[in-house]
Amino acid sequence: MTTSTHLIRSRRFLPLFVTQLLNAFNDNLYRNAMVFFVVYTLYNSEAAEGLFSAVASALFIAPFFLLSALAGQLADMRDKARIIRIVKASEIAIMLVGGLGLVLAWQGVINQTFTVGLMLLALLAMGVHSTFFGPIKYAILPQHLHENEVLAGTGLVEAGTYIAILSGTILAGWIPVEWAAVGVVITAIIGYGTAQFVPPAPPQTANEPLDFHVWRSSVTLIRHTMKDRRVFLAIMAISFFWTIGAVLFIQFPPLAKNVLSASKEVASLFLVIFSIGVAIGSVSVNALLKGTVSARYSPVSVIVMAVFVVAFWWVCHTWHAHPQDGLLDTAGFLNEPLAIPLLLSLLGIAVAGGMFVVPLYAFLTTFVDKSETARTIAANNIVNSGAMVLGSVIALGMSAAGVPMVDQLLLGAAMCLVSAWLGRKLVAAEEVALVR
Repeated sequence: MTTSTHLIRSRRFLPLFVTQLLNAFNDNLYRNAMVFFVVYTLYNSEAAEGLFSAVASALFIAPFFLLSALAGQLADMRDKARIIRIVKASEIAIMLVGGLGLVLAWQGVINQTFTVGLMLLALLAMGVHSTFFGPIKYAILPQHLHENEVLAGTGLVEAGTYIAILSGTILAGWIPVEWAAVGVVITAIIGYGTAQFVPPAPPQTANEPLDFHVWRSSVTLIRHTMKDRRVFLAIMAISFFWTIGAVLFIQFPPLAKNVLSASKEVASLFLVIFSIGVAIGSVSVNALLKGTVSARYSPVSVIVMAVFVVAFWWVCHTWHAHPQDGLLDTAGFLNEPLAIPLLLSLLGIAVAGGMFVVPLYAFLTTFVDKSETARTIAANNIVNSGAMVLGSVIALGMSAAGVPMVDQLLLGAAMCLVSAWLGRKLVAAEEVALVR
């Protein structure tokens, strides 16, 4: 805790932390305002709502799969602080387009296809923006922090990210869509301002030519990164974790509306609980490990996560909806007998997930040379995004096959078991490396 407090007060960390926090906040304010508005206002079909939610997620994820190799090369071979400032400047333009799409959809002055397309275009651009920002937020930590501060810094970034997700999600569910349109532009401008204070982070390697061939550079990057068994296992375990997260986040709004007969405020509450839980897990695992980078708690954490996913499925499965009474507001939802068990099981999923994933990210930034950290994170993003898209496709396939949305939650529980197996192999590789 002392290390964490010290970092928050340091210019080596604070400007990056705040910039990242605003970035995550804006991503989620825009994305959730858009999804909630479309699901609860424009569409009235579980199939259409689920399809839109999945398409929106896929569009946001796709740039990570296609452009992460280039983003990693740039971050390792150019000044990271300068790239942050360029990326944050572009966010202002993107949010002007996204905000316009929200306002036009709210006004209904232009046909629905155009406004939805405009909103999705901005979401795709935000995916590109986050692809280039993503490798830097972790790769810059070993460059600015001391070795015994990296785990604490990673935990704070992860916790701050989910607090920002929490804040953006709350606002998206509760404020009018026209206010959200203004909010995303203002937040982008403030984020650009805080980015100016991030200290220089010059490249730690020789300036090499950039490879703009998407497929070749991605394959080369992954092949090079995966040579270290510990890094390979960490990336694979993280990928399964984010696949589970992607499936859950896709399902929350349609599940809240169609299975639980709950309003968009309740769907927002689900995402809030999830974000709080990951933040708690992120900080807790740092306290347990006392600053040491280790995956020893990861296997048991993700097993606990699987248990809570099954508990969440069971509560949803036994929920008695009352569609004739209209959608439940937050107060009405909380008065339901199974509301508290449902929220506690969701919180358990998130806390265990945070404890599982944070040490794995610390692995990626401490067990490789500092000159390769951004490319390692980029390789992780490529594999993660590919796994998340695959998970989304599987979820869509299950919906097309007639599998009820609530039963699709069990897919997440099964993926947790795979993550636990990978986590256990990572711990074994870690023990072998210590003996050497």
